[in-house]
Amino acid sequence: MVSFWNRKKPAEESGEDLTKKSRRPPNTAFRQQRLKAWQPILSPQSVLPLLILISAIFAPIGVALIITANNVQNLIINYSQCDTVANSDSFTTIPSQYIKYHFKKKLEVKPSWKLSGSGTDSSICQLQFEIPNDIKKSIYVYYRLTNFYQNHRKYVQSFDINQIKGDAVGVNDLSSDCSPLKNNEDRVIYPCGLIANSLFNDTFSLTLQGIDGTSNYVMTNKDISWKADRKRFKKTNYNASQIIPPPNWMKKYPEGYNDDNIPDLSTWEELQVWMRTAGLPKFYKLALKNETADLPKGIYQMDVGLNYPVSIFGGSKSFILTTNSIIGGRNMSLGVVYLIVAGISIMFGIIFLIKLIVQPRKLGDHSYLNFEEGQDLNATPSVAEVPLREIL
Repeated sequence: MVSFWNRKKPAEESGEDLTKKSRRPPNTAFRQQRLKAWQPILSPQSVLPLLILISAIFAPIGVALIITANNVQNLIINYSQCDTVANSDSFTTIPSQYIKYHFKKKLEVKPSWKLSGSGTDSSICQLQFEIPNDIKKSIYVYYRLTNFYQNHRKYVQSFDINQIKGDAVGVNDLSSDCSPLKNNEDRVIYPCGLIANSLFNDTFSLTLQGIDGTSNYVMTNKDISWKADRKRFKKTNYNASQIIPPPNWMKKYPEGYNDDNIPDLSTWEELQVWMRTAGLPKFYKLALKNETADLPKGIYQMDVGLNYPVSIFGGSKSFILTTNSIIGGRNMSLGVVYLIVAGISIMFGIIFLIKLIVQPRKLGDHSYLNFEEGQDLNATPSVAEVPLREIL
């Protein structure tokens, strides 16, 4: 034990510097954690109603989301193998692993395909499919790619914003993010970068051609991009002698650019949609739509120009005809998650209720604070158990 006479003398007596700052926090309510705070006691009487409330809220929302998503009608045809599997002489039934659909009525005619122009640079995959019931507007056509990583950090930023705004940017002023697709000698690649160079260039006919007496259904590729993107992309100030197309665009521009064929990015909405990069390797992008007319039942044909290779990156491409709902396309995931949360809440509520009935616990029972068997909580501690700082 430290002697009373060996205690440290006050600073005034020892001659120490009184100007030395103390590390002790200021004696305020905030710094000393004396502010008023809500400290809930999680008793059975408060937890059980909370779990029941969560279940009562999440379960109806989950059911509503699933019903809404289930009302979406769609047809998905994976046409990646059309150039190798489809017959070039006549229409053949598409293998079931390449088809997925959901309609209010059952299909009587299975989707079929045919390869037109086989062995040429302008191969066309002709898709014939049945719409078994009338579908109310709006109707959308998407293309879906898988295993394509538009979210790669270098890919996402591989463009020049000034080019997109219409400025005639010189070779030395181009963004370094466009490398290595910036220029070819003294001419600028327009538009530069990896995103534009990898543009999805399969083509979809603007008309669903009616078969066997079915009327044609006209669609449009206007207003398919975001309104903000339509304002962001501007017509370029370049002239044809200053620019060349990206390498992968040579099929569309075999002779390069001239004064008549320089693309106007402000009206090229397919490019605007593509340059709005996706966050996942499996994504949908809008190609066509009709928001003014219902789609009558019948058999239709869609001609798809095959230009975009997907085997080189192990992916697939699909044609999707669908309607939409207030939450988007046909996706049950969100509704299922809500139901899972509601189910977990009600399950724990039942478990806690059974525990409360079978083995009730008195609130504030001091016996739960006795960690050592036989220890008397009311006993006075011995001198040896008192901290040294209290003795000093």
